Amino acid sequence: MTATSPRLKHEVKDLALAILGRQRIDWAGREMPVLAQIRDRFAKEKPFAGLRLVACSHVTTETAHLAIALKAGGADAILIASNPLSTQDDVAASLVADHEIPVFAQKGEDNETYNRHVQIALDHRPNIIIDDGSDVVAELVQNRQHQIADLIGSTEETTTGIVRLRAMFNDGVLTFPAMNVNDADTKHFFDNRYGTGQSTLDGIIRATNILLAGKNIVVVGYGWCGKGTALRARGMGGNVIVTEIDPIKAIEAVMDGFRVLPMAEAATYGDIFITVTGNKHVIRGEHFDAMKDGAIVCNSGHFDLELDLKYLASKAKEIKDVRPFTEEYKLTSGKSVVVLGQGRLINLAAAEGHPSAVMDMSFANQALAVEYLVKNKGKLEPGLHSIPVEVDQEIARLKLEAMGIHIDTLTADQIEYINSWTSGT
Repeated sequence: MTATSPRLKHEVKDLALAILGRQRIDWAGREMPVLAQIRDRFAKEKPFAGLRLVACSHVTTETAHLAIALKAGGADAILIASNPLSTQDDVAASLVADHEIPVFAQKGEDNETYNRHVQIALDHRPNIIIDDGSDVVAELVQNRQHQIADLIGSTEETTTGIVRLRAMFNDGVLTFPAMNVNDADTKHFFDNRYGTGQSTLDGIIRATNILLAGKNIVVVGYGWCGKGTALRARGMGGNVIVTEIDPIKAIEAVMDGFRVLPMAEAATYGDIFITVTGNKHVIRGEHFDAMKDGAIVCNSGHFDLELDLKYLASKAKEIKDVRPFTEEYKLTSGKSVVVLGQGRLINLAAAEGHPSAVMDMSFANQALAVEYLVKNKGKLEPGLHSIPVEVDQEIARLKLEAMGIHIDTLTADQIEYINSWTSGT
């Protein structure tokens, strides 16, 4: 049920959940010192005063801190969910009740509601878009061309979203600058690898309560998310098999000690399948048909289309909930396949997403990317832009400082040596 408030428009499940949301947001903040420093500076400098901002993101305790930081910087911001199952309803309620940030997100919202929220976001006529999967930007480009003139730029922090933005640019429709937050070193080295690795297994365990040790775990894709997932699965005692289309990544997986097989072959061995590719139908009909009885399938990429669930449903004589976020497809062949989280992000559908400590760096990148767009308004060419190296390194420096870790610096002699071609052995 949608709550109502006399203060601002919103669509959240229940404002009475705000008390719990406030506690959980405060707890997350204990491990987000970098974003806290950025928020305090934004509060003094107000770099976003007078600007309208839309954030389409997973509505979690960590995202709450980003939204609060942006509002502190003067932004007229609204927040919508980037995934129907990733919203934490208590967090959404707290953002509305405690921080007066309009939120349009409810866990379990249907596709019609999700698409309506995208329209509400664009009705805000944003100057800045923070996107998670590029749905808002895609809708703007396809159906709201007249609003592009209002836009300073956008930011994107998912692999899926970056793929879509590159396709838009190649088609000549990305006519504004977009910040590639996903490829910042302080994002993908840590968020994708350690965040996805831990939170994916957390989601699987919460949904199923199964023992991972001894299971054949198939990780589909060996990008940074796949690397982290495979590493953590092995650490829990799983026998990890990797599937890949990139020969270099496949070699890397082999040399990291994993078995590499084509999906058609891996399908016959797997007890648990985890997709982390960002692509479409990486587990298809022929793969479902080859799976053993009781195989568990989940996705930790972005959209649920990594799994061909329409095919699976067409072969099912019964689909039933066996646990929260756990559906058993009983097939006409007599076998069953278990799908977690409706094929959506299992780490957010059944668990709480990435730990706060790693999102501290990711959302620091988001906040500083927005500031970079505003500071360079009118100066950046259309297309994707990387986070400046000095920003990336400053985030890492602040994170180390908050962790109480110190590192070395180059001596004057060392600086001279590495900048000279005349010195040798």
